[in-house]
Formats: sequence, structure tokens, C-alpha cells
Amino acid sequence: MTERVVLAGADGTAIGTALKSEVHTTATALHFAFSAWVTCQGKVLITRRALGKQTWPGVWTNSFCGHPGPGESTTDAVIRRAEFELGIPANALSNLRVVLPDFSYRAVDSSGLVENEICPVYCVELDSQAQWQPHPDEVDTWEWVYPANLIAAADSLPAVFSPWMCEELAEPELRAALQSQAH
Repeated sequence: MTERVVLAGADGTAIGTALKSEVHTTATALHFAFSAWVTCQGKVLITRRALGKQTWPGVWTNSFCGHPGPGESTTDAVIRRAEFELGIPANALSNLRVVLPDFSYRAVDSSGLVENEICPVYCVELDSQAQWQPHPDEVDTWEWVYPANLIAAADSLPAVFSPWMCEELAEPELRAALQSQAH
């Protein structure tokens, strides 16, 4: 699958596209992405990135991430990536909402590759009866954890997790959204 990402100007407007396979380098251009958190029965899904991933292989992170394609809404991209990355069908998701609409970050992994993204953060609920299976090229391992435990772990040991996950979890709005699912 040839996937394109949408490049962004400093003002947050689309300025072109690039191949996803070529955009993440040591000088990654600013581009649009999203980050998603899946909740179910009071817990949140965290995933360990597959060892073959280009950036942050084997690192624990939020449920899944991705990039909206040219002309694709971010909401549609979230649903598409939930199915591709986690094997979750659209009809098993509910209450999809953007929690951090203006989140962005820049991070450099140990190999020197850069993430440089305008990355709104979404939460979505999974039907507890849903059948799903993560794609092995995307996800190595996964765990359902209580939000309060995850927040404490990210606060105490941020080096164990992806930098974007820790930055997202530092935001009060996301903490509140995840913890509201635990009650």
C-alpha cells in the first residue's frame, strides 16, 4: 500500500503531500497525524510498537496513531487505522471524540529519525464484545491498563514510553477523559 501524508506549513495549513515511507527522516517535514486512545470497561489500551517499525520500534505507546491521507478527514483516518492497525471494525467503536485538537510535537528517536507532527488526540470506546486482532507489523504486544496506573507510570518512568504518549498524558484534558472512562 502506497500511503501519502499531508505536509503542513508553520501556520497549520496543508502545503503538499509526501510518501509516508519517505517522510520520516532526520529532517522530517511538519505533517498532519493523529493519536488515538481506545478505552473499554474502565481501562485503556496501550500497545508496544512492532520491532520492524521505522520509528520507535518496540516502544510502549498509546493505542494507535496514523496520518490522514490527502482529502481524508482525521476522523475517517482514525477509523481506518483502528481497523488496519488493531483489526477493530468500525461498528465496534463508539463515542469517537477529539480531546486535544491542537496537540503537536517534535521528537527524535535514538536512531536520529524525527517525528514532527500536528497531531490531534482522540479517544474512542470499544465494544467489550468486539473481536479484534492487531496487525503484527504494527503491534508487538498490547495491554489493557487502568488510566491512573498508566499516568503514574508515565510520570515516573517517561523513558519507557513514546515521547508523544508522555506529552499527551501530561495534558489535563486527556487525563480527565481517560479517567472518566474508569468510573
